[in-house]
Amino acid sequence: MMFASALLLSSVVPVVLGQSAPPSKSTGKLPALGWNTWNAYGCNINEAKVLAAANQFVSLGLKDAGYQYVNIDDCWSNKSGRDPNTHRIVPDATKFPNGIGGLASQIHNLGLKIGIYSDAGTMTCAGYPGSLGNEMLDASTFGEWGIDYLKYDNCNVPANWTDSSSPPGGDWYNSNSALRYRQMGDALAAQSRPIQYEICIWGQANVWTWGARVGHSWRMSGDASPSWSYITSIIKTNVAHLNYTNFWAHNDMDMMEIGNGALTIQEQRTHFAAWAFLKSPILLGTDLSKLNSTQLAIIKNKELLAFHQDPNIGTAATPFKATSTAPTTSPPEYYSGASSKGTHVFIINTGSSTATKTFTLSNVPGLGTSGTFKIHDMWSGTDLSGTYSASSSFSVSVAAHDTVTYLLTKVA
Repeated sequence: MMFASALLLSSVVPVVLGQSAPPSKSTGKLPALGWNTWNAYGCNINEAKVLAAANQFVSLGLKDAGYQYVNIDDCWSNKSGRDPNTHRIVPDATKFPNGIGGLASQIHNLGLKIGIYSDAGTMTCAGYPGSLGNEMLDASTFGEWGIDYLKYDNCNVPANWTDSSSPPGGDWYNSNSALRYRQMGDALAAQSRPIQYEICIWGQANVWTWGARVGHSWRMSGDASPSWSYITSIIKTNVAHLNYTNFWAHNDMDMMEIGNGALTIQEQRTHFAAWAFLKSPILLGTDLSKLNSTQLAIIKNKELLAFHQDPNIGTAATPFKATSTAPTTSPPEYYSGASSKGTHVFIINTGSSTATKTFTLSNVPGLGTSGTFKIHDMWSGTDLSGTYSASSSFSVSVAAHDTVTYLLTKVA
């Protein structure tokens, strides 16, 4: 059933309706790879900065590595309001002199895709026009401009659209929160252009239980920060809901902070590796021109990106018990997952000093209890010396807050 979204007003009392249109299967099968303006620039955005990022995708080899979305966040429109005649959201002509459609054409000419931002409330988080009650009009506008991706935020929600208690029938799909996002989902589904849909609801309303019926990805928390505490907290949050991750369905751990703040290189490696092996969207969030060669090598690592973008396996890596005596940590330190190439092990050292980490091969899910294996380092792209029997253990020294990444392959 379709919502008459363009006719809805924010003051209208929400009602539970039937099934909404499912999200497009023409986009969003794999977690998004791209860049977003917010962490780098906040509201201080313009066409030149967005185009610079798009061109850097090409010049820095990010496009060749698979990055494709160049996404505009909040503050792109006229803050004073909508066009009085058409009621459309209007781009700020000072920031975007060629309009969003003109910018989209330039980005598409580079072989890339463009994303835009709006809000499932009366205003965006920065006080610009929101889309609640104007979903069909705004989705149509975005489609006409050539938009490929929509980040849909959760600020300035009228009280009657919030959830004060459990939803009807206990199904969060029928909550007021979900209905706001379903309305935009229906509007996007009505467009001829496939638009990847990010539900930026900050982990509210048990979004992981209904997100895949409405969009392609859903935020699991509030905004990221360039801090080790954020990285560990969002991993912990995501791990509790990994069974909801698959093709067209991605728990979103928020935009990347590589290049921002005071994260160590080890912490930046863990930041990228965890987003990759947990199949979160990876949207870079820094001034790309300031990334050094080590940081570029992290975000262009072919083997981690291949795991993240695997066309045959959509599930994320999951925690496993490394040895019979391994302690329980929060977040977990040991993860395993399958790819088209085989079985992988990822180990995070959550501690504040270098530590030896050990796992027994037969404890790795899917590896089996017999045979001989070689171990391949995904960071360096090289095989480790020697082979290991299924009954043997493997140990490695891991620096504080670093992550090691391996592919295990049976050789006999």
